[in-house]
Order: sequence, then C-alpha cells, then structure tokens
Amino acid sequence: LIMSPAMWKWTCLVSHLLLSTTVSPLGRQQPLHPKRPFITFTGDQAEGNFNHLVVDERTGHIYLGAVNRIYKLSSDLKVLVTHQTGPDEDNPKCYPPRIVQTCNEPLTLTNNINKMLLIDYKENRLIACGSLYQGICKLLRLDDLFKLGEPFHKKEHYLSGVNESGSVFGVIVSYSNMDDKLFIATAVDGKPEYFPTISSRKLTKNSEADGMFAYVFHDEFVASMIKIPSDTFTIIPDFDIYYIYGFSSGNFVYFLTLQPEMISPPGSTTKEQVYTSKLVRLCKEDTAFNSYVEVPIGCEKNGVEYRLLQAAYLSKAGAILASSLGVGPEDDILFTVFSKGQKRKMKSLDESALCIFVLKKINDRIKDRLQSCYRGEGTLDLAWLKVKDIPCSSALLTIDDNFCGLDMNAPLGVSSMVRGLPIFTEDGDRMTSVIAYVYKNHSLAFVGTKTGKLKK
Repeated sequence: LIMSPAMWKWTCLVSHLLLSTTVSPLGRQQPLHPKRPFITFTGDQAEGNFNHLVVDERTGHIYLGAVNRIYKLSSDLKVLVTHQTGPDEDNPKCYPPRIVQTCNEPLTLTNNINKMLLIDYKENRLIACGSLYQGICKLLRLDDLFKLGEPFHKKEHYLSGVNESGSVFGVIVSYSNMDDKLFIATAVDGKPEYFPTISSRKLTKNSEADGMFAYVFHDEFVASMIKIPSDTFTIIPDFDIYYIYGFSSGNFVYFLTLQPEMISPPGSTTKEQVYTSKLVRLCKEDTAFNSYVEVPIGCEKNGVEYRLLQAAYLSKAGAILASSLGVGPEDDILFTVFSKGQKRKMKSLDESALCIFVLKKINDRIKDRLQSCYRGEGTLDLAWLKVKDIPCSSALLTIDDNFCGLDMNAPLGVSSMVRGLPIFTEDGDRMTSVIAYVYKNHSLAFVGTKTGKLKK
C-alpha cells in the first residue's frame, strides 16, 4: 500500500489499533490495554516529510520512503537501517539529466523526494524511485538496504519528471518462469514528449542489467506505453492524469485516476473544466497496449454527487457483504473514497463518501462497451484524444471476458459512469485514505481523515 504524506501516520498504527482497541456500538474506542501507549516513529525533522510506506508481508518489517532517506523499521517501529538518497546537485529543467549529458542549466543542491516504494518479493529487493534526475530508481536489498543497482544511462531509466510524492504509482506483475513486469503510471507535468503516462517495464533478475526498466516491447511504431498527445495541451493547457491507486486482478492491471475534462454545462454555450475519476484497465500480457480502456466512476447519495477520487483499496467481499451484493465471497471489491463535486482537485470539499464497487460489474460494463465499439457504434471517447475523436470501426469477432484488444478501436473510453454503492458519508472531516480486509466473514474498512482521525 502506497500512502501520501498525510496518510502514513495512521497507517502505521492500524495493526496496533487492532490489538489495543475495540469499537462500541456508539463508535467510541474502548481501550483494552489503557496503559499501553501507541507506538510511534519520528524521523529527522530536518529531512522533511515521509512520503510512502510499504510493509513486508512475510516479516512485518516496514519500509518508509522519506525526503532524502529510506528507513527500514521493525514491526514495533524501531530503526533497523537507513539509506541516504539525497540531496544532490540537480536542475529539473535538465533532460536528459546532467549525469547523461551536459546541461547548461544552473545546478543547485536538491532534495530527493521519494515518489514510489515497492517490494519486489521475487528478487528480495526494494524499488525506491525519487525526484532527482527526472525520476531514477534505486534497487535496494531488503535485508540491509544495500544498493544493488541504480540504472541511469538510458532515457527509459527516467520514469517521471514530477516532483510531488503522490505522482507515480507502480504495479508488479510476477511470473514463475520469466522476468517480472513493472507497470508504471505517472503524471507527466506537461512533458508528454519525454514521459509516457502509463508503460510496462522489464524487471530483470540482475539489478544492474542493461535491460532494467526497458519497455517490455518497443519498435518504430508500437510500444508498451500510452502517451498523451501534445495536441491535447492546446485544449487543456494543464491537462494531466493523476494516479490515485493501482492493482492487478485476474488477467488485468488497473489504475484509478483523476483527470481534467472540458464539459458544456446544461444550458451553457461555453465549456468549463471539471475533473473526472476514471478506472483504467490493461491486459497484463498486452505488449502493444491495445487493451487500454478507461471508464468513469463516481458515487451519489441523497442527490449529492461525489466525483473526486481521494483514495482506494482492493479487498475481497467476504461472505456477509457478498450475500448482500449478490456476489461470491472471493469476488474483488473496490473500497473508494470520493469528495463532493467535480471541480476542485487541489482543494477538495470536506464532504466525502466511502463507496464500494464490485470489480466484476465494472468489467461487465467495459465488455459491453467493447462489444458496441466493435459493432462500429460511437467514437473512442477519450478526453485526452478529443482533438481527433476517432470513430469506432466494426469487426466480426467474439469478445469474451478476457479480450485484450486489436490494433484498432484502441485506446477506448466508456462514456457512461459506473456508480458505486455509498456506505458511509462524512460532512466535516474529509476522508483521505482507506484500507479494508475480511475478518470472520465480515468486511472491515479503516478510513483516515484530513485531521488525522481513524474510523473503523
């Protein structure tokens, strides 16, 4: 689970809270061990914020990505080892970075903000990507954070030029008999010519191999990537796709996104910019990215629209929730947090909703859309392709649940929104994060709020 800076504190405490508190019917936390203090960890204040946190599910060790530091902590938050990642001489306008070729921009001592932290279990290493040098990554041994590799000599090694900690999301797809894949999704910050917004990369066994982070496939015409056309920025100058969450399920990889769109309000002749939350789906084995489909998602309760995605987490339904939803206990359920409205990405309203989606129902909607497009109905309907809204082409073929696209009708957008089921709303203290799991057939969700509260 990758958390934003505001989310990591309560996440550290979740396992402890499970042991030390229960919740009364009135929602008040009742201490089981009143004298037992909460376990906390405070880093070097001079280094700034913590950015991301991952937990080794085998050992319970915690890896914390911070500004200029990676920490390895024990399960009771004792520091076991640290690895320094910065600062260093850099300039964000240097592309390629000056470690590849000379840069005429002035260099200054620059902090390294951790932008992605992933555990590669198969090779027993940590992938830690930062903001220095257009987003290069270190591969660190899990045991002692020894640097196994830091590829930087090819342009494919620079994953993102954005400096915000919440700008990159990665999903590892693992194989037993071949190298793993890393699906990378990133905001491009107005640099579509440099960075694909989504790509799949090679995770080689050798951390110093020449092919580490190379595109899974790349020739003159086709590659394992999606790039936002430069023309899109003429319509929406600050266009970008922001990635909130990512996961794999079945034959697919999914990313949950927030992206701007120009719409015409009812009765108006002018367009205004809003933000739309969308789920993006790709086949794991699709090297040409012909399977790219995105579908808008949102939530509504008592006539109030919740459309700005804040956080998400994938869990199983569990027997009790499954029964009420008409699905199986092992079916995948997306727990999502949305804030009210659709217009303010950076300053979301405090009104928020916790909503659930059945992943199978989203996939069914995508399948319906694929079938209609391959009947020649409608256009590709993607906000970032609006400058050339391409009509769907008809083709006689059978589209099953695992259809991975052809070199036509791709990438594809779904126009109608899939609505989630609202299960809890909060009007004053915006919900900002969520995790969920099944305990004794019950589905439990923990939600973190803007002011640092934890709701079970």
